[in-house]
Amino acid sequence: MLKFYRLFPPLKRGSKGDFMQNNIILKTDLQGLKLFKRGKVRDVYDFGENLLIVASDRISAFDVVLPNGIPNKGMVLTQVSNFWFNYTKDIIPNHCVSVNTNSFPMECEQYKNILDGRSMLVKKTKSLPVECVIRGCLSGSAWKEYCSNNTVSGIKLEKGLLESSKLSEPIFTPSTKAQDGAHDENINFNQMVNIIGKELAEKIRVLSLRVYIKASKFAQEKGIIIADTKFEFGIYNGELMIIDEMLTPDSSRFWQKDEYKTGDSPKSFDKQFVRDYLISIKWDMKPPAPELPEEVINKTSEKYMEALKRLTG
Repeated sequence: MLKFYRLFPPLKRGSKGDFMQNNIILKTDLQGLKLFKRGKVRDVYDFGENLLIVASDRISAFDVVLPNGIPNKGMVLTQVSNFWFNYTKDIIPNHCVSVNTNSFPMECEQYKNILDGRSMLVKKTKSLPVECVIRGCLSGSAWKEYCSNNTVSGIKLEKGLLESSKLSEPIFTPSTKAQDGAHDENINFNQMVNIIGKELAEKIRVLSLRVYIKASKFAQEKGIIIADTKFEFGIYNGELMIIDEMLTPDSSRFWQKDEYKTGDSPKSFDKQFVRDYLISIKWDMKPPAPELPEEVINKTSEKYMEALKRLTG
């Protein structure tokens, strides 16, 4: 754990501008900064041309925010995203300006103890109203659809695949971008064309696949199978760029390569552990969400930290 000290400095309980639960930041309220929006996990502040994204330790499952936070989660999401932004910038530019709080606007100085390690200054883009899901393995909603008719988002797949089977090549399966607590809906490529136009749709499909393939090869060398992930894109001064988070344990399924097998749900380094617990207690997936046991909280934190350690060393 000493290797992570600089990335994860100790937080002060009850620090000004945060709401903490045993050193877990559930919500920020940074007085003097203009709140742009508050998402399921991130609190975003407006600085004109730029936005400040602060990743809290909140966790959501089935599009519902849970009452408990996960230790270090927000920091892991920020550091992993920053790693992938740098690793794939030869394929597509990204919205990251800086993760160094010393280069943030002066108004942020008083909140450095909160922002260090879990925040990112980014360009303010016009985000596209779709999410770009790439699947390299058959899992989750894709597996359920395949069991019904051998398709995923309208794409016909070969017969005889098992749960978690690797696909012969990754597939692009977009979805709508949920607003105000609604659920994302899987759509086919033609439906995406109707939303954003053919030229842009084709461009982000190609870019999404290129980024996924490059990242997957790297992750495999680190003992992680990226079963699937989702990307978001935005436009900044006419330039297309990748935005939000990137290839994190929140937006991806990270499977443990050395224990991977088909016909089951492999061990993972993501929030599937939380989803599995919620399914086991037969939660109806509607608010309010139940409290998580301490064992589930701690195990999930360990999984997120292990993903960061393996990917970035």
